[in-house]
Amino acid sequence: MTRYVVMFPADDEAEWESGTEADHQATYDTDAEFARLLEARGGAITGGAELTHSSKARTITRGPKSDVLVTDGPFAESAEQLSGFYLVTCDDYDALVEAAAVLTRAHPAVEIRPVEAS
Repeated sequence: MTRYVVMFPADDEAEWESGTEADHQATYDTDAEFARLLEARGGAITGGAELTHSSKARTITRGPKSDVLVTDGPFAESAEQLSGFYLVTCDDYDALVEAAAVLTRAHPAVEIRPVEAS
């Protein structure tokens, strides 16, 4: 079975934090619908996580002369940050894309990438 990561790279942290419990539940319901649609198409969610508080992240990079640099916040210099992901299996890429389309009801962007077997 082919493995993929389904990522949410454009969720707005401030919007999420100011959202109501009903807003959050609507997102969870959409994610659950994705899981049902994926399973109906022969796939499965095998892992994943909601990544909270991206503004509190620290980034560790290798600098000049192999110095280690630690900075506050995510590395990307944009407002868009990865807010969560699913690890999924599905042998039909088109079926995965079709199921993932429902996620755009709750997430402004959904990115799907194949994962190399280890």
